[in-house]
Amino acid sequence: MKNYNDIESALIHGGIYGDEKTGAVNVPIYQTSTFEQPELGHNTGWEYSRTGNPTRAALEALIAELEGGTAGFAFGSGMAAITAVLSLFHTGDKILISSNVYGGTFRVLDKIFSNFGIGYSIEDTTDLEALDKKITPDVKAILIETPANPLLTITDLEGIADIAKRHNILSIADNTFMTPYLQRPIEQGIDIVVHSATKYLGGHSDLVAGLVVVHDKNLSERLAFIQNATGGVLGPFDSFLLIRGIKTLGVRLDRHVENAKKAAEFLKQHKAVKKVYYPGLPDAQGYEINKKQAKNGGAMLSFELYENYDIKKFFSSLKLIALAESLGGAESLICHPASMTHASIPYETRQKVGITDGLIRLSVGIESADDIIADLSRAIEESEVK
Repeated sequence: MKNYNDIESALIHGGIYGDEKTGAVNVPIYQTSTFEQPELGHNTGWEYSRTGNPTRAALEALIAELEGGTAGFAFGSGMAAITAVLSLFHTGDKILISSNVYGGTFRVLDKIFSNFGIGYSIEDTTDLEALDKKITPDVKAILIETPANPLLTITDLEGIADIAKRHNILSIADNTFMTPYLQRPIEQGIDIVVHSATKYLGGHSDLVAGLVVVHDKNLSERLAFIQNATGGVLGPFDSFLLIRGIKTLGVRLDRHVENAKKAAEFLKQHKAVKKVYYPGLPDAQGYEINKKQAKNGGAMLSFELYENYDIKKFFSSLKLIALAESLGGAESLICHPASMTHASIPYETRQKVGITDGLIRLSVGIESADDIIADLSRAIEESEVK
């Protein structure tokens, strides 16, 4: 029985809390592949760790509660989670995806699922009226990110859910950038929520994991079958680490967001910066929609420097912020989407959607905001072409 109401408490006490047998406040790591059965035809509720493991089950119950879904599923990576969700579809089905999504999501659709006759179409999901007209009989799902990666584009979750319900198709939202602490798509009517839990949920750049939460029992049963049949499950130790990371999600994200706002405001007023993409700025695309469906603008931002600044010199001049793929760790991480996270997307497509060669993506960490800004300032100054 719950003895709390707010998500700050649910992060710590949600799902399966502690260990009843010993009183331990942490779920034990059940580092086992199999479970002894008392007699033929009877088991203890556990058989084999691909099918189910108590540590993983605690994590899955936790993310389901946090997102407000029926069931949660833990996978070995965010891409394993996306792959499991896409395995719900059949030859001849088509999926509409946001015009800027993580490159790995595009790649698995373009290079893997296309082999099985599952198609996709890149659409501007911010234009709901135009999107509605793109729903043809073969379209079976809309897959969005909001904020999208890497341009932080905002899509109306309720609007997407309404379109999907009207056409009897599935709505899928990648909630990696926001997490359930800042945004809960299922409450907005979305059917399936996906996370690269490697990022903010883990929070310490020390694990790779993926999570899925579904809205109803039918989807739960279908995804449970896919998870067990394909076997890309998260191991017990990483499940334990992820539960531990989620416990501090609230306090970490509060600091992440505080720092991101300061960094975005600094960059916006800097003479070297052509454009800043951050949903927390009042003049940002989708600001009012994001304000309606999320707690704040999150901690991811992107920006472009003017042409008289050398982007390679900028990256090499950073001393505190790490040039690295991924995001959501305690440390600030910066990357060049065109050659790193979104390199698998063809050049013409990148240009069309706005992922230019000059775009820089910054995951603002929880260091001193002054130190983050000083590092950015110094690197910009040193990269100016005199």
